[in-house]
Amino acid sequence: MDATAPAVKIRTPIYKLLYAQVLFAIALGAIFGWLAPHVATADWVKALGDGFVRLIKIVIAPLIFLTVTAGIAHISDARKVGRVAVKAIVYFEIVSTFALAIGLLVGNLVRPGAGFAAHADAAAVAAYAKAAGAEHPVQYLLNIIPDTAIGAFSRGDVLQVLLFSILFGFALMALGQRGKLLTDVLDQATLAVFGIINIVMRAAPIGAFGAMAYTVGKYGTQVLGALAGEIATFYLTSALFVIVVLGTIARLAGFNIFKFLAYLKDELLIVLGTSSSESGLPGLIEKLEVLGCSRSVVGLVVPTGYSFNLDGTNIYMTLATLFVAHALGVDLSFGQQMTILLVAMLTSKGATGVTGAGFITLAATLSSVSPALVPGMAILLGIDKFMSECRALTNFIGNGVATVVISASEGELDRVKLNAALSRGTTENATGEMTLA
Repeated sequence: MDATAPAVKIRTPIYKLLYAQVLFAIALGAIFGWLAPHVATADWVKALGDGFVRLIKIVIAPLIFLTVTAGIAHISDARKVGRVAVKAIVYFEIVSTFALAIGLLVGNLVRPGAGFAAHADAAAVAAYAKAAGAEHPVQYLLNIIPDTAIGAFSRGDVLQVLLFSILFGFALMALGQRGKLLTDVLDQATLAVFGIINIVMRAAPIGAFGAMAYTVGKYGTQVLGALAGEIATFYLTSALFVIVVLGTIARLAGFNIFKFLAYLKDELLIVLGTSSSESGLPGLIEKLEVLGCSRSVVGLVVPTGYSFNLDGTNIYMTLATLFVAHALGVDLSFGQQMTILLVAMLTSKGATGVTGAGFITLAATLSSVSPALVPGMAILLGIDKFMSECRALTNFIGNGVATVVISASEGELDRVKLNAALSRGTTENATGEMTLA
């Protein structure tokens, strides 16, 4: 064929695209849950969503270990690891502060919960926390060191696996050429794990259907109608943060936030369907590397961000705190609101990508500001599942943007790959598009 001939794109039918399948499954699940709530709340329906999330979780710890360890091992200068880590932590804290501040600002302007005339139910909150197996969020920071390496992997504790991976990576780096064989094995193992992920992702539409059907069937539309104002406020505030704050950061880094969201649409829909940002983590790591971010930066920033860069959780905590205060008729002073800001910067670091973790961390924030507010969390019990989806989406987007920004600051962002991938809107693997010379 003539090499000068124009490229011809062969497009895969839309019904074969993952994002279209997931979107259809979410819509179908919502309709099923609405029309047949008794069937939708059956154990087998719930198992569809929970089963998919579990399939994803089995590769989370191995994936973090392989990407972080191999990423560090490929770096010849140990100072670079420290530099990237410091940049990431500073970035996380600055952007987290913006998220917390936006939540406070919107909460004071809109005053969600005002006139709600709610009555606290301490027993309901205690039952929810016990069922979730909740641990005080600050305790996460004290439990970074695992009892055993195997224990960290078996529990899937992101911070503990991350610590072990960093230590292992530095050990390989110190071995130099002697560790090259093991580093090559880890690289090949990473490809195998991504192979597992590609197989598991075929079940994404089924998982999204089950999770959405069960949610709508269990909570119903009446819950949404009663507290729609708080849900709408949170979603709009999160959208404002993504478009304005993250959009500005993306623009300064040289890319468009809307093209970036289109590029990650498969993963965003999966996160939406499962209410867990962890379900999109494998795809995020793979796509960021395709986008032109270096493997070493991706391996360090993404896993760390899942514990320390939770923008959606930050917005939720400040906004939800004000909602509870307004609903209970408790006026918070400027000093108390500043306390919310400071305390939430710590408690949010314990909220991993697990569904419902943001609700538990809210308890720690409320108890630090005013213990009288904690029982008021029962007001949010009915809608937390719907809030959880928005938290997960915002956390996920924030970590993606952070990785691109830090890669750019390190001079390890391939702009050609970045522009090409964002122009296509997705990767070749995700769309099935081919270019014929």
